[in-house]
Amino acid sequence: MATMRSNPHGLKQIGLDQIWDDLRYGIEHMYRRQSMPKTRYMELYTHVYNYCTSVHQPGQSGQSSRGQGNRKRNQPTGGAQFVGWELYKKLRDFLENYLVDVLRDGQELMGESVLEYYTRRWEDYQFSSKVLNGVCAYLNRHWVRRECEEGRKGIYEIYSLALLTWRDHLFRALHNQVTNAVLKLIERERNGETINTRLVSGVINCYVELGLNEEDPIAKGPTLNVYKEHFENSFLDDTESFYNRESSEFLRQNPVTEYMKKAESRLMEETRRVQVYLHESTHDHVAHVCEKVLIEKHLESFHSEFQNLLNDDKNDDLGRMYQLVSRIKDGLGELKTLLETHICSQGLTAVERCGDSAVNEPKVYVQTVLNVHKKYNALVMTAFNNDAGFVAALDKACGKFINNNAVTRMAAASSKSPELLARYCDLLLKKSSKNPEEAELEDTLNQVMIVFKYIEDKDVFQKFYSKMLAKRLVQHMSASDDAEASMISKLKQACGFEYTSKLQRMFQDIGVSKDLNEQFKRHLQQTTDSNDIDFSIQVLSSGSWPFQKSCSFTLPTELERSFQRFTSFYSGQHSGRKLNWLYHMSKGELVTNCFKNKYTLQASTFQMAVLLQYNSADDFSVQQLQESTQIKMDILLQVLQILLKSKLLVTEDDEADLQPTAVLALYHQYKYKKLRVNINVPMKTDMRQEQEATHKHIEEDRKWLIQAAIVRIMKMRKVLKHQQLLGEVLNQLSSRFKPKVPIIKKCIDILIEKEYLERVDGQKDTYSYLA
Repeated sequence: MATMRSNPHGLKQIGLDQIWDDLRYGIEHMYRRQSMPKTRYMELYTHVYNYCTSVHQPGQSGQSSRGQGNRKRNQPTGGAQFVGWELYKKLRDFLENYLVDVLRDGQELMGESVLEYYTRRWEDYQFSSKVLNGVCAYLNRHWVRRECEEGRKGIYEIYSLALLTWRDHLFRALHNQVTNAVLKLIERERNGETINTRLVSGVINCYVELGLNEEDPIAKGPTLNVYKEHFENSFLDDTESFYNRESSEFLRQNPVTEYMKKAESRLMEETRRVQVYLHESTHDHVAHVCEKVLIEKHLESFHSEFQNLLNDDKNDDLGRMYQLVSRIKDGLGELKTLLETHICSQGLTAVERCGDSAVNEPKVYVQTVLNVHKKYNALVMTAFNNDAGFVAALDKACGKFINNNAVTRMAAASSKSPELLARYCDLLLKKSSKNPEEAELEDTLNQVMIVFKYIEDKDVFQKFYSKMLAKRLVQHMSASDDAEASMISKLKQACGFEYTSKLQRMFQDIGVSKDLNEQFKRHLQQTTDSNDIDFSIQVLSSGSWPFQKSCSFTLPTELERSFQRFTSFYSGQHSGRKLNWLYHMSKGELVTNCFKNKYTLQASTFQMAVLLQYNSADDFSVQQLQESTQIKMDILLQVLQILLKSKLLVTEDDEADLQPTAVLALYHQYKYKKLRVNINVPMKTDMRQEQEATHKHIEEDRKWLIQAAIVRIMKMRKVLKHQQLLGEVLNQLSSRFKPKVPIIKKCIDILIEKEYLERVDGQKDTYSYLA
């Protein structure tokens, strides 16, 4: 045990020779991993503490020198001095000698034997070195720290010194055979064998611990330099070689679908391997190597198989391929292109299969389009994880086949799609025995908006939808006001307020008309001018409704009084307003007294005008009816053919080709199974003419919109080149329709003629705005 000697000043003075023998004996005890009582541990700690805090007088060995050679430092004249260089050297020498003996027994070992030996001795050594570090805690905290802070090189905390000594005397001698043995063990595991992973994790733990920061000895945490240089680099090279061999061989003997499962399994294995016994920093590196070898190298095979999987609807395999290829930077580009082409092809084929029925049956056409979208939207959501790139591919494909397909080619116009969609909406929203429930109707309207999103010519849809909505409202044929309002709200959300402003004003007019009718009834009651006819009107603002002015017509005398009274009432309510009566949109009911049964006929105003003529006689010629009603002959002939078909009138002439001289008589033996009879069926107007007129209006509207956009842009820009102006116009109007470049050029010329713009002198294709 150490002894204490007094000095002239009364301070304790302890020499290294007084404590070293007992301290060395205790250290040997530690490295034999023998149990040590706490009292013994404290004795050893006290030896180090006493030595480090003793006062050494100048001239005595190790008393004032804390550095190598004879470097001396100024000391205060009294108080404890922290010393430790001699003790530090003794500890270093002990560790070196200890490891020389350890190495002697392991030099010739190979394979698992060297791993078992290395990991066992490392674990013992590491544990013992931590105990020694605790015993030398005072030396670390004071002498070592001060030496490091003052720039002394080669001084480390005792645990770090132990690691460096292991690295220099054992690791350097054995690391090649140890690393090779670990790599062989990992390869055996990859080949399906069960290995002792503890041997691998023991070596990895050692390599990580040995990565000391020698530039900053008191820094916390390893640098991983030993681990990366002596294990990870070789491990990654081995990994690449192994999977290069395996993947090529496996693909030669198996289909791509099985290979993908194998690759997926291998990637999971490597992730688990890192979690079980490698350092976490290796994860990204090994993943990158595996992805390069297992996936990127075989992308061509994946691309070839992708089309087959799409054709066969192998959604699980498509999802697996997506998950694998998404690991590769920019690897999904080709898959997106292939998906877009496939969806477009499937859409075109589906529409073509419908044949002529899709041209004339909006439901068939829209449902066909929706079925294609539904199928591939589900695929994108599940297999492709709703990836934005695949969503974009779906959108592009749907936009292509919806705007250009067999139906649009048959009609020779891309506008056929929006027209059919508008007609489908009319079927949904018009009163019918087949109307779906409210909730189901709302879902169907949401589906309609999916197709609407892809339509380029949204102004065409607006024009047709507006006409059909107007007819539903005027004829009281809407299945649900809530559904109508919901659809308008959806359109407003998709295209903005301006797009639906007229549609909303139509609804307002219907509401105002209801109030107006109530006011008219009260007016009649107050004037004691009772109305013998149940007469109601709808007043529509001319700028909002897509109706043409009515043709010439002589109102029946039975309706004349009601007409005059309302006209007088409305003029009193709103001075300066002019009423234009839309007789072709009006209807009413007639009660018959000329047949065996008393029937109520629901008829158009034109039909009523014709039938009321028979109050004065039983037969009239076509010419007489035309003169008395003033209905245009072509429209009158259609009205008469409907009355002949319903057997209210009869003729001995050819019904299909009525001449002005043909005589039509009232058929007094008329019978019908119901007492209420609706004869107000749509007339066979020339659909082609109506469509041509609609499209003509659309083209005119487009020219005004293009001109307005050009003026807006030029007013803001002042001066702009031709191509830039074209680009901005296309961008501004793309949400409504896709303007044709020749039309834009024509509109520019019109605006130049109107002196809104002018060409800049001396500058090619440049315009300036004229304020």
